[in-house]
Amino acid sequence: WPLPGAADDEPSALTGTAAWLASSWAAVLGTDVRSEDADFFDHGGGSLSSAQLVSIVRKRYPTVTVADIHAHPRLGAQAELLETMVPAEGSGVGRTVRRIPRLSQLVQTLVSVVLLTVKGLQWLVAFATLTELGRLAGLVPWSVPVSWWALAVGWLAFITPLGRMGLSALAARLLLAGLKPGTYPRGGAVQTRLWAAERFADAMGAITMAGAPWIVYYAKLLGASIGPGVDLHSVPPVTGMLSIGAGASIEPEVDLSGYWIDGDMVHVGPVHIGRDAVVGARSTIGPDVHIGREAVVEAGSTVLRSVRPGRVVAGSPAERVDRPSHATWPVERPPNAPAWVAVYGLSGVFLSVLPFLALLPGVALVGGAVAGAGSGTQAAATAYAAVPVVTLLGLATLALLTIVLVRLLGLGLREGFYPVRSRVGWQVWATERLLDQARTLLFPIYASLVTPTWLRALGARVGRDVEASTVLLLPSMTTVADGAFLADDTMVAGYELAHGWVRIAPAKIGKRAFLGNSGMAAPGRRVPKHGLVAVLSAAPQKSKAGSSWLGSPPVRLRRPPQGSDDERTFAPPLRLKVVRGLVELCRIAPVMVTVAIAVTVLVALGWLTSTVGLLGAALLGGVVLAAAGAVAAAVTTLAKWTVVGRIGAVEHPLWSPFVWRNEVVDTFVEMVAGPWFAWTATGTPAINVWLRTLGARIGHGVWCETYWLPEADLVTLGDGVTVNRGCVLQTHLFHDRIMSMDTVTLEDGATLGPNGVILPAATIGNGATVGPGSLVLRGEAVPDGTRWTGNPIAPWAGGASQVDPQAQPADTAGSLT
Repeated sequence: WPLPGAADDEPSALTGTAAWLASSWAAVLGTDVRSEDADFFDHGGGSLSSAQLVSIVRKRYPTVTVADIHAHPRLGAQAELLETMVPAEGSGVGRTVRRIPRLSQLVQTLVSVVLLTVKGLQWLVAFATLTELGRLAGLVPWSVPVSWWALAVGWLAFITPLGRMGLSALAARLLLAGLKPGTYPRGGAVQTRLWAAERFADAMGAITMAGAPWIVYYAKLLGASIGPGVDLHSVPPVTGMLSIGAGASIEPEVDLSGYWIDGDMVHVGPVHIGRDAVVGARSTIGPDVHIGREAVVEAGSTVLRSVRPGRVVAGSPAERVDRPSHATWPVERPPNAPAWVAVYGLSGVFLSVLPFLALLPGVALVGGAVAGAGSGTQAAATAYAAVPVVTLLGLATLALLTIVLVRLLGLGLREGFYPVRSRVGWQVWATERLLDQARTLLFPIYASLVTPTWLRALGARVGRDVEASTVLLLPSMTTVADGAFLADDTMVAGYELAHGWVRIAPAKIGKRAFLGNSGMAAPGRRVPKHGLVAVLSAAPQKSKAGSSWLGSPPVRLRRPPQGSDDERTFAPPLRLKVVRGLVELCRIAPVMVTVAIAVTVLVALGWLTSTVGLLGAALLGGVVLAAAGAVAAAVTTLAKWTVVGRIGAVEHPLWSPFVWRNEVVDTFVEMVAGPWFAWTATGTPAINVWLRTLGARIGHGVWCETYWLPEADLVTLGDGVTVNRGCVLQTHLFHDRIMSMDTVTLEDGATLGPNGVILPAATIGNGATVGPGSLVLRGEAVPDGTRWTGNPIAPWAGGASQVDPQAQPADTAGSLT
């Protein structure tokens, strides 16, 4: 290196910054550059080499970005740009981040047991209901009788949406009493209270399918001020520091939490959304942000500064754009139609009990089998023996019910604008909620050979040789052409909201196109043939075949085509399809494990009820669930080391056994460790211990609020690191159907903000901060002590939030109605 023949004997005329930069090009590209007119991409540069070049240049000019390389591809232009920047001696302020105190971690551990005890009450109510129904049917006459009055109270408090929301709101009010906007120490009393309130709401299942239609009332219970005519399709903050003006629209998966952790400090502040404002799906709104009346925040944006009334902003960080990507909406608001509120509410309850309805055939089978059991021990043995059959029957029934319901809900859907409170509005909402639930409960179906068939059964138009992971879509509006690839957590043809209306329109993924992790193809958008929309990016309004796009709003990315073996990527022989199918059948095993753990929990509660009584079982339910979580975590760890072993920074084509085995392990993580352990343990010392058992290198005093470490062996988190909620430490990419894996490193005291993603071979330096909703590109190195934000990241001069003094507070007149 450089490549043989890359240099010649002719002396270079380059001097100064240009000469130094040319040597950096040579180090990355292996080519000798002699002219300032040389183009980085014409010399073989691509997305990875751009990041590698930036990492070298940042040692002298810490604020240079990958976007700068794409905007100034010529050597001379890059040199001129660098000469305008502040050199390393004047950039970056180092900081020492304090570790989370051990006392705080001990308190978290104790509180976790209390939270599990609360969740255990839900299990106890379910167990008591089953046994009482069994007693009435004469199937389990030996079971301990339970008062129906006690069951009624248990159902009201722990099962119904009213009880779950009410108790969650009450707990949040008590835990966060006296909380005011400000900055607090990580690991201190305020941050521990915030964490406890969040985890209590999760433990209660405050926002379930049944509760979704009543989310406005839950927000008000928490203390939020919500105006009339608001469409709120996202979870409100437990702090209650939210005000939404009349007629505003909040689309799904918007982060309204109003706080985040930066190093060893927690920033807390209110979120104000003005009258008739619109906040697009999957946006993140920072603390102390005012979104003015009639402002529009485009989908996938991160808003860290206040938005003036009437402005349209997009991107991360959100910046003003000339015109919205939204279509022209109807001027008049639709009729109120209050009757549809009841329809939404009843539908939410029905959809939430759908998984239990799917279990009825299996439960009936077990019920008939235990009828002859003379004791609880015999009944338990019968239940364990039935686990495989119950699992298969439950999955098949739920899949069939989902297909039938989605097909029925898709009848009569056409492109256009419809009132939210209307038949079409209800159909679209119910479809998305149902398929979002399916991504979790039917996880083994996704990212598999049967996924295209599954999507076709739901009503989507899907071509041949399509690969799709956990995509969320509106099937009747979705077209996926031959050979396309939809990565994890993609969103296609999701609905849009504004002024009481919902809009739906077709979206298309072109032939052999790629939509990256958490990428979005909004209504009316398309990913072009052979095109690429990168991780955490949005499909553009217009694009040409073969074009690549990065960021939000999307920016054209110069990316040379990569060669690959079609037999291992797009056109595998039959033998590989057969082997893959056999391996993927093993993804049912984790579901059987989780059903077996559920049976064990019920058996343990039954034994406790008969031994120490109902009250004793209620008090010890948390211990039972803690033990179940420990078993789930241990089984997942064992599966990881047995099925894939230690993982290195290597590449594998899609059609290779490692990729399929890795999906089996991922199913253990999502179906076993997730529900029984990780969902509750995020942010606690326990999650760090478990991630270490999977191979991650995690230092002391780390705050990790995610378990999304796809290949944990490749992750290093130094002492005092902070990984906020919703983050993904993405150790692999699947561009061109090649699974390319590399390390992800957060050095001591580094911070990755909420909903951020860091890609393979990237590093966040000692004490550095990457803000909310940001993307650290593959191969990037963030210098020590610096602050960055954006998609892709750029230097961040601000702090936790920046308030525009000219922005107006939200108009919440009449919000108490």
